Amino acid sequence: MTALISSAHTAITAPNPPNAPNAPNAPNAPTPANRSAALGLGLDAGGTQTRYALTRADGQLQAEGAVAGLSGLQLATADGLAQVQSALAEIARALPTGQAPSAVVAGVTGFAAEHQALLHPLLADTFGVPLPAVQSMTDIELACHSAFAPGQGCVVYAGTGSIAAHIDAAGTMHRAGGRGAVIDDAGGGHWIARQALLHIWRAEDEAPGAWQRSTLAQEVFKVVGGSDWADTRAWVYGASRGELGTLALAVAAAAAAEDSDALLIFQNAGRELARLALALQRRLRPLPLPLPLLPIALAGRVFELHASVELSLRAALPADAEVQRLTLNSHHTAARLAAAKGLT
Repeated sequence: MTALISSAHTAITAPNPPNAPNAPNAPNAPTPANRSAALGLGLDAGGTQTRYALTRADGQLQAEGAVAGLSGLQLATADGLAQVQSALAEIARALPTGQAPSAVVAGVTGFAAEHQALLHPLLADTFGVPLPAVQSMTDIELACHSAFAPGQGCVVYAGTGSIAAHIDAAGTMHRAGGRGAVIDDAGGGHWIARQALLHIWRAEDEAPGAWQRSTLAQEVFKVVGGSDWADTRAWVYGASRGELGTLALAVAAAAAAEDSDALLIFQNAGRELARLALALQRRLRPLPLPLPLLPIALAGRVFELHASVELSLRAALPADAEVQRLTLNSHHTAARLAAAKGLT
């Protein structure tokens, strides 16, 4: 699940500049002779963007960047599959020549076990690695590996969607939420955007022109291209899940200007995210709360939008809850896992 920024390509390469193309079928594709056995490619794919990193087994970063978001759900349609192929091909072209990976680990939003049959051959073919050198998981599972050793804590992740998760000592993942925007995803960027649109247009139903007195509405209308319903309708119903989630940035701009409606949306988001954490912990620790909670790590860009999200979440948890903010680089974690896999 990543986050709420543009999905434009922002590759940063070190120490060598990106060279294209680098896909297996390209003329300058690396051969087995120049492939480094100690390079791993990690992907963290969310609804808004897909971040990638190429890392040596010793942890040295070779390249990283971001392309368009993708999800496991896209694999179910021809158009979606084409979008996934396009995003992966863009990553392959950006990798430094002569530094192709020997293994790939991908954390993908919306991923399920049945997606492996399509995704694994696609990753193997695109990056020229053996099929057994490909591993995939959900993006939240990857986030858990980034935050805690198994059994040690829970992650509350709020990006485009929202979920709480814990990997137990046996390696089994437990979750609360993450049901998608149609059902829930309360507290995530998509939900925040929908709450803002709901408030704005209900206000217009009651008092046409109310947007002129609302900083929240003005910030949202800057993004959608105008104050007419036709502008909102065209933008919203033409946007992907990830694109709609970026409207949360407009809510953040309004909250920064002390707009009370935007602040309330963020406060409610924090309470919804706290509910996920408590629901999961009650299942993990069957004795009645208050019981010392497992440590909680907060991840995802929603927590970077405005301080009121985290403050509201903390206020809804027991006073002794151990909560920490993490700036997760899950694509780095995936790359390290891949590099280790490539050495086996």
